[in-house]
This record gives sequence, structure tokens and C-alpha cells, in this order.
Amino acid sequence: MTDRADPGADLARYSRQILFEGLGEEGQRRICASSVAVVGAGALGSFHASILARAGVGVLRLIDRDFVEASNLQRQILYDEEDARQLLPKATAAERKLRRVNSQVKVEGIVADLNFTNADRLLSGVDLILDGSDNFEARLLINDFAVARGVPWVYGACVGSYGLAFAILPGDTPCLRCIFESAPPPGSTPTCDTAGVLGSIVAVISGVQTAEALKILSGRRERVSRQIVAADVWEGRLQTIELGAGARRADCPACGRRQFEYLEGRAGSDSATLCGRNAVQFRPHSASAIDLAEVEKRLAPLGRVARNPFLVRASVESYEITVFADGRAIIGGTQDPGVARSVYARYVGG
Repeated sequence: MTDRADPGADLARYSRQILFEGLGEEGQRRICASSVAVVGAGALGSFHASILARAGVGVLRLIDRDFVEASNLQRQILYDEEDARQLLPKATAAERKLRRVNSQVKVEGIVADLNFTNADRLLSGVDLILDGSDNFEARLLINDFAVARGVPWVYGACVGSYGLAFAILPGDTPCLRCIFESAPPPGSTPTCDTAGVLGSIVAVISGVQTAEALKILSGRRERVSRQIVAADVWEGRLQTIELGAGARRADCPACGRRQFEYLEGRAGSDSATLCGRNAVQFRPHSASAIDLAEVEKRLAPLGRVARNPFLVRASVESYEITVFADGRAIIGGTQDPGVARSVYARYVGG
């Protein structure tokens, strides 16, 4: 999908990184020749992308379905108020910023919802996947892809002041489904909506994830932690959780039985409640590119409408409807997937 960067690129800018004996010049050259997919360009993902672009990763692919809002700026370090005013997709805004940070890195911002229909296209050809997603179904899909294709990935999640991170090396370490066989039931765990989130825990967890990423990319897999790292910045706690010899389960649906339900579309849903938002993303099963100008024309008589090259946003009744060029929509004003589907059908069609 992308060309690799020249491993002989100017290394002087990475001199302080090269001086670290864990990497050295050979490790840096490996990093410069590597490619990484970051799934989600929000809180964790914006930290990931910034750190890895500055570290010299050759190809950086940023996949995100959402757009920048003012409430993101508290913890999503790549964005500013102008991005929010312009309703820029996060992947687009992040790409623009990172191209100015490091012109040696090939940055690809992809405005898309990662799902089973596009996972092969969006994730193939990379050396590593970093988890910056905001929902468990996306992580289970990443896990299915990574285990099926033998690609290492690094899990991360945080809410409130607490977070977790651990690296997954298919065929070596337990995978995500060895530890969490299925997504937790709705309402059973705190979310950004119910507990909030501190930018400082985002920085800590992303720091752990990207450190593991640099170990893998530089060829130092033996240094990758085989433990879960847990942190609570409010309580001042940092701990590691041993997974144990039996953590890699022979009966694991993914790495044990090789059943990839999420990658094959037999598990998961077409909607997701968005973290930190009173909103639901809805993706029709038959989603395809749509004419944004036509959507704007249709919605204009019903309320306030704005359009840019990437999306149309309309305030209709008590809902904020954001329609993307790929046919997806984010329906603000509800957390009920059924309501979101209904609103989509009434105002967008399908």
C-alpha cells in the first residue's frame, strides 16, 4: 500500500535516540525503514503518532473515523482550535501537523472506520499496529487481524486516571482474547462519558505503548515486556501484572482455535457509542461513497448545515448529524444505536 522510507535517511536528527544503547544506529535504521498503523487518532493515537513521527518511523498510517471537536483539545495533542472550527477529520488534521514535524516520515491520514470489510486493506503491509481505538470491538478486530497475519500489536486503554497497556506478539505471547475472550457487556465498565479522562494518564499509557513499539521496530523483541502495565496517575500507582505461563490459552478462540469471528464479520456490530460523547456512529451494511453536496442540499431546509470536503454536519431537531463521504454518520444527541439507525434512515436515507 505504501513505499518504505529510505533506511539511509539523514540520521543526525535522531542523534539523542541513537546514543541510547538500547537502540544505537542499527536500531534507528530499522525504525526508519519500518511502517506502523495507528488505529484511532484521538487521545492515545495522537500521542502515538507524534512520538513515532519524531522517532523517525518510515511510514505512519493513521486510521480514524472522527472529526476534531473542542472537547478533544484537553487530551488530544495534535489538534488546535482551528481544526475544531473547520470540523477537520482527525486523520487529516494529524497528517498535516506531522508532515511539518518530520518531512522524512511518510504520513498517511485515512478517514475511515476500521471494520471487517476494510481491515485487510488498511492494516496490510505494516510491521506493527498501535491501538488508539476507543472501543473493545475494534480491539478484538485488530487482534483477529494481527493473530491471523502474524503482525505484532500493542494494546492500550485508559479512562479516568487509570490505564493499561501490553504488547502482543502473535505466536509468542498471549493475545487479547486469551485474556478478554469477549467484549464486556454494555454498562459494565466505566467510560469517558461516565468517568472522564485525564490527559496525564493518556500520556503515560501512550508512553508505555510507544516504548514497546520501538523495541519491536528496532529488532529488540527480546526486550518486549511480557507483562501488563497498569497505572493510576491520581493515586500515584504504577504496577506490572504477571500473565503467567498459562495465560496463552490453547482454547483461545483466536490464537488457539484460529477462529477469527471479528475479522470475518461474524461478530461485532454496525454501530458504536463514542467515548466521551453523547453520540453513536452508524455504518450501514451497504455503505459506499455518497455525494456530500446532495446531502447538504437535502438537509439545509431542516436546520443549520455546514460542509467541508470531508463531511456534512447538520443540526436537526435535537440531533447533530455528521455524515462522512464513505456513507458513515455520527449521530449526536443519543447513545441508543436503534435511535441512531432511525435518525440516519430519516435524514440520510437507506
